[in-house]
Amino acid sequence: MKNENSNKKLTGNKKNVNQDTSKTFMEMPIVNLKAAGVDVGSRSYFVCVGQGANDVREFGIFTCDLHEIALYLRNLGVQTVAMESTGFYWKQLFVLLQDYGLEVILVNARHIKNVKGRKTDVVDSRWIQLLHSLGLLSASFQPDLMTEELRTYTRQRQYLIQHASQQVLKMNKNLTLMNLQLKPVLRDLVGLSGRTLIEAILNGKRDPQYLASLIHPSCKHPTNDFVNALDGNYREEYLFELQQSYDSYKHFQHQVEECDLKINLLLQRSVEIIDNYPPQIYSSAEKKASKYIPPKNINYKNCPPTQMAEYVYHLSGVELLNIPGVNTGTILTLISEVGLDLSKFKTAKHFTSWLGLSPNNRITGGKIISSHTDSKKNRIALAFRDAANSLDRIVIDNQLKSFFKRLSAKKSRLVAITATARKIAIIVWNMLTKKEEYNPLATARNEEFLRKKKMKSIQRFINEYGIKQNELAFIL
Repeated sequence: MKNENSNKKLTGNKKNVNQDTSKTFMEMPIVNLKAAGVDVGSRSYFVCVGQGANDVREFGIFTCDLHEIALYLRNLGVQTVAMESTGFYWKQLFVLLQDYGLEVILVNARHIKNVKGRKTDVVDSRWIQLLHSLGLLSASFQPDLMTEELRTYTRQRQYLIQHASQQVLKMNKNLTLMNLQLKPVLRDLVGLSGRTLIEAILNGKRDPQYLASLIHPSCKHPTNDFVNALDGNYREEYLFELQQSYDSYKHFQHQVEECDLKINLLLQRSVEIIDNYPPQIYSSAEKKASKYIPPKNINYKNCPPTQMAEYVYHLSGVELLNIPGVNTGTILTLISEVGLDLSKFKTAKHFTSWLGLSPNNRITGGKIISSHTDSKKNRIALAFRDAANSLDRIVIDNQLKSFFKRLSAKKSRLVAITATARKIAIIVWNMLTKKEEYNPLATARNEEFLRKKKMKSIQRFINEYGIKQNELAFIL
């Protein structure tokens, strides 16, 4: 009997193996019939229009070669092209193919997993074309023309500020080598008092009493501290380097002002075109006062002028400066990287995920083994982190500040910065998408919910340990 049962099981398994699976086999459908893939390089472009042996061609990088690529694709009837984002070498071909009427998508290099084997440019172009023809590639975000122009000015402005800060470090080094210890007594070397001192030193002034008299009266340290700090050893080579560093700093600051002028003109033109806002209000000759009143406490160092916030207010219809920690620099980074239309992100969670501020849960075996955020280098996320990090320096109490302090005490400051930056991103998405002003009461309701939840846990703790009323002590 056991042998017969075992024979039946074997025959049953054999029938299952010999089943005809051709009817149930599913092939991947081709979504884009006329699709091409381009592997971008610094010296050549590899264009693939199919999976055949002769479907890959190499082109040069000059303008005539780019037109040849566009004509080659159009003559073959190609309708859509996918290319990998490699540095900034894709930009020229991307724009030119769009001018020829082709649909072009830019793909993140992290989203393309190459096949196993030898890696070559030909294999990469074929792999991109295959994935694009099957509809497995998603296009990266590309801004409109106005945002693209604003992004160029803003990134150039950030580049200049970084180089100006390097010159400040060199000036501080030269003063320290001359034993002019201004760092302990002067908070900002390039502030009003700092620049006055540096110019006086470069003009040949050496008397500590005279130099100390140039300090602004609002400085906290007494005059004797500045007299002792300004008694140094003035050496010729350090003075020469200090002069060049100070001249370079002023040069970079002048270029930053030129960038601010370009940004203001671009935003002013956008306001006049989109909202038909009267241009005479912004006339530089008449300088008429606008009805716009900016919020207070927004004058941070290296931030764009407040006039930029006025243009953004008329373009968006909401006041982003009402959000605690957000300044004009944060707003400029936002509108230059993604624009003011956040409807392309379906929900606020999509927006925070794109920024890399949401937890990246990795689940295996039904357990979360990791929930760290992705290590993305997103400029907007960095601006939101800076806004969150500045909350503890705000004098006025607010709900975001209390959330930041509570979470930093419970876990760590880095965790609190990321979580608060995510809250700021959600607030910005709701304001720009729903056209609603910032409402601190919504955050206050959440704080009240957390307070009630904490009270329940305290009451449960009192009941568990049998604490009596006379044993409770309240510290006022």
